[in-house]
Amino acid sequence: MAVFTMSAAPVAAAGAPVAGVPVASDPVVPSPAPPDVAPVVPVQAPPAAGWCVPRPRRATRPSALYGNLRRPLYPVIKSESVDPVRNPYAPGAGQRPPELAGRDRELQQFEIVLERVARGRPERSMVLTGLRGVGKTVLLNTFKSMAMQRLWGTGKIEARPDQSIRRPVAAALHMAIRELAPRHRAPERIEEFLGVLKAFAMRDPAAAKGTSHWSPGIDVPAARGRADSGDLEIDLTELFVDAASVATDLGVGIALFIDEMQDVQAPDVSALCAACHELSQNGGPLIVVGAGLPHLPSVLSASKSYSERLFRYARIDRLDREAADQALIAPAAREGVEFTPDALDALYEAADGYPYFVQAYGKVAWDFAPRSPITADDIKVAAPEAEEELAVGFFGSRYERATPAERDYMRAMAQLGDDPVPTAEVAEVLGRKPSSLSPARDSLIKKGLIYSAERGLIGFTVPHFGRFLRAQPV
Repeated sequence: MAVFTMSAAPVAAAGAPVAGVPVASDPVVPSPAPPDVAPVVPVQAPPAAGWCVPRPRRATRPSALYGNLRRPLYPVIKSESVDPVRNPYAPGAGQRPPELAGRDRELQQFEIVLERVARGRPERSMVLTGLRGVGKTVLLNTFKSMAMQRLWGTGKIEARPDQSIRRPVAAALHMAIRELAPRHRAPERIEEFLGVLKAFAMRDPAAAKGTSHWSPGIDVPAARGRADSGDLEIDLTELFVDAASVATDLGVGIALFIDEMQDVQAPDVSALCAACHELSQNGGPLIVVGAGLPHLPSVLSASKSYSERLFRYARIDRLDREAADQALIAPAAREGVEFTPDALDALYEAADGYPYFVQAYGKVAWDFAPRSPITADDIKVAAPEAEEELAVGFFGSRYERATPAERDYMRAMAQLGDDPVPTAEVAEVLGRKPSSLSPARDSLIKKGLIYSAERGLIGFTVPHFGRFLRAQPV
């Protein structure tokens, strides 16, 4: 029998040849075990004395989904601890983060609204306000899911400044009624409401006379004499009352969600407030939940003097330190990855607590970190990449929509700071009269780049936009 001399070199990975050890050219294939007999598993002999057995690297939770990618990916990423395929962070428009941190108060408020309406108690509709990137749309979608879990009828629209809400609201309420219809014991009640809904949608003054390209999808004739007057305030009130009546039959409610609510046209805002006012007086189980920029309350109060008593307002702002850390730590912990305290300090300083920025910096930091725990040095390396992505996608896309005169106006605002600034001081920086700058200011407000915080004050709708503008070459 041949004797082979073995060196004390480290053992290679499983399945790989070791220097000095012959490899059999014809592998031995064990015979299949007979029926009802457990197969014999060959036992490898323990390594000889003096061998160095490598300790297996601590990997994170295995993933069956990406099991076929382990071999090609790991030699490239050089890490089993911070796998970019399993990056949990999700910076996106309205995309729910993996950990909805710091919003417990708002969720509890909406839970109370749902419960009170279900019990027939009077309750106001709800409005969320805040800058872009603070998570208003995420909360709106979460509220919608909460209502659906209670078997409510739900519908959602996104307001546009150049479009009446008549047909979008009709489509949203049609979706809500479709969710309730299978549980309703009187199909004729559903058909009756759909007739009113169709009449409401077809009575669009902007549409050509005698034409309509909208249909609820169910072949029912349009009703007459109900929600078809052409006056949106009257029609919307009647439509809401009828929809609430259908929900009352089932002992549930209907929730209409409106994103970008500040873009609803002024006459439509007035009609919406009037309809909500009528519902609040008769206790109908239908609520409107809106989300918009910080000046939305002033838009509502300008349409109806009682709007400040009609809605429950919730201002959504940046996360505090504890919530921002939770938004980073919890998703990483589920993947077996940790952050050092210094790394969390650096991330909070960079993101400033804004939820979108927390996700953006967290995602890039994860991709750049070679191993766990993620350190402050990893953040230092990753930060420029995150800032470049924000400059192109978050800030740059908005900046490109502005005309040269509008850019000059925003640069003047940026010179005065990041908080809302007086319009008179902006005019002073530009060496112009305030009245001559009104067209540029009004156009920027319509484009959603700035907002009127209060009379005489103007601010950016996007956090850190002033910092971005100050970094741009003139």
